[in-house]
Amino acid sequence: MTIESVAAFRGFNRFYTNLIGVLRAGLLDSPYSLAEARVLYELAAAPARMLDVAELRQGLDMDAGYLSRILGRFEGDGLVVRERSDADARKQRIRLTDAGRTAQAELDQRSDAQAAALLGAVTDMDRRRLIGAMSAIETILGGGTASAPTVVLRPPGPGDLGWVVQRHGALYATEYGWNGDFEAMVARIVADYADSHDPRWDRAWIAEVDGEPVGSIFCVRAGGDTAKLRLLFVEPKARGLGVGGRLVEECVRFARGAGYRDMVLFTHDILTAARHLYQRAGFELDHEERKPAYGHDLVHQNWRKVF
Repeated sequence: MTIESVAAFRGFNRFYTNLIGVLRAGLLDSPYSLAEARVLYELAAAPARMLDVAELRQGLDMDAGYLSRILGRFEGDGLVVRERSDADARKQRIRLTDAGRTAQAELDQRSDAQAAALLGAVTDMDRRRLIGAMSAIETILGGGTASAPTVVLRPPGPGDLGWVVQRHGALYATEYGWNGDFEAMVARIVADYADSHDPRWDRAWIAEVDGEPVGSIFCVRAGGDTAKLRLLFVEPKARGLGVGGRLVEECVRFARGAGYRDMVLFTHDILTAARHLYQRAGFELDHEERKPAYGHDLVHQNWRKVF
C-alpha cells in the first residue's frame, strides 16, 4: 500500500461527497441529513412494512443511541410509529406512516433528479465508463466476486475513428516497435472508410468492456464478391475476455449476411494471437512473403475464408 494510493482514495471521497452535497445541513435541500434520509430509505425498502429496530441498526452499522435519536425525531414529526414485537416484548418494531412514505418518496424523486442531471452532463461513452467504474468499486470494496465483464459491440461514434488510429499506432509501437509508417497506413484505411463506406457492404465495430472502448474491427469491400477484414485489435487489459473472438465472429457474420462469397485479410506471422482467432473462425493461409515494413523485416501473410 502506497501513500499515493491512500491520498487518491481520500481525495476521491472528498470530491464525491462535495459533488452530491452530503455535507450540507439538509440533503437535497430537504430537512433531513444524509443519515436520516438513509433511515427513511431503509424503512421504505423493507419487504415487510414493519422492521425490527435492532435489524435496522445492524444493517446500517449505526450507533444505537444515534439511531434512537433519529427515530425519536421521526416519531415526533409523525413519520414513523414504533411498537413492541408480539414475539418478543424486549424488541421494538418500526414502520413508516403515510407521511413518512410521502417524505421518503420526495427524497427519492430529488435524488433521481440529481443523478439524472449529473449523468446527463456526460457523453454516452463516459456514462458507461462511469457506471462500470461504480460497479467495480462496489464489488471490490464490498468483498464480492466480480462478475464476468460484459463485452458490447457497437458502431463507431464521434471520436472513435481517431481513437482507432491513435491506439493502433501507440499499441504496435509499444509491443512490436513498429514505426510511424504503420500508423499512417491505419490512418489511410480509416479515412477511406469515413469518406466512402457503403453501409450495405462496409461496417465497423468498437468493442466496449464496462463502457470503455477496448478494441475494433472493420469489414470493407475488397472488390466484387470479396470482403476484407481490417484493423482488428484488442487492448492488452481486455485480452482473455473473448473480445477478439467476438469481433471476428461479428465481422464474418456481417460479411456472410451481406452476400459476400469469401473474405480475405492481411496480417503478419508475429501476430500470433490474431492468427489463432482467424484460424478458429475458419480462415486459411493463402500465401506469405518476407519483406521490410514498419522498420522491421516481417513475414506478410494473406488469409482467406470461403463462405
